[in-house]
Amino acid sequence: MADGVMRVLRTSTVRVLDGRDLEAVHALLDRDPVGNVFVSSRLRAAGLDPLRLGAEVWGYVADGEITALCYSGANLVPVDAGPEAVRRFAEHARWRGRRCSSIVGPVPAVRGMWERLGPVWGPARAIRARQPVMELLAVPRADPDPLVRRVRPDELDVLLPACIAMFTEEVGVAPDSGDGGALYRARVEELVRSGRAFARIEDGRVVFKAEVGAVTPYACQVQGVWVHPDLRGRGHAAAGMVAVARFARIGIAPRVTLYVNDYNAPARAVYRRVGFREVGEVMSVLF
Repeated sequence: MADGVMRVLRTSTVRVLDGRDLEAVHALLDRDPVGNVFVSSRLRAAGLDPLRLGAEVWGYVADGEITALCYSGANLVPVDAGPEAVRRFAEHARWRGRRCSSIVGPVPAVRGMWERLGPVWGPARAIRARQPVMELLAVPRADPDPLVRRVRPDELDVLLPACIAMFTEEVGVAPDSGDGGALYRARVEELVRSGRAFARIEDGRVVFKAEVGAVTPYACQVQGVWVHPDLRGRGHAAAGMVAVARFARIGIAPRVTLYVNDYNAPARAVYRRVGFREVGEVMSVLF
């Protein structure tokens, strides 16, 4: 070259990761144990084998180093992806074709992916442009609901209708519309058997319920918070969440997190009252 200095061209690529990459992937995920709890939980349970995982994990590799990830399963989830990684992941997803029911992740990354994928994959059924991520940052001062407890395996058929009602209300489609509900039932049953489904049940009716979905040694994510429509406005949500937060913090993981729609002001107020504070935000594109 004219200046006598040899310049090394920067090379980058996207590839499907495998077991040989697991250590590097966990190191990347552990930089943000709250933000990455879903993907980290899945990989800790099933590794990087697509058959066991039911998904692929794509790595954006720059100069031989994995610098960003994209989980590609029922959800498409970018992790630590800057603009160039987002562009490359979107190209790869477009080439593969849509296999997911949603794109979920940090707002800039999901927005960037959707700008590129929307013209091909759109229109979306719904776009949740801002969903605050909240973490329990204070010990709850309110009293827990003493009747909230772990759901027993023999109570699955009592819990399941409440889970279906919550999912339908939140997502806009019933979770049992495709295969008659077999996969969704199996997922709820797994949460019950693992001791991560909590509820207040009275006379065979679920008053309040919530589950702890994703779990790592560092963090866990509460999901599916629901109060029976006839009993809302009576304090069940706040007292129930205090109980669930205590169960989770003591017996599941030290950091408890969740995310919520920005327009759901009542839920956000309940979570703040319990001790949750906003620590980030995600965006969801639903198909």
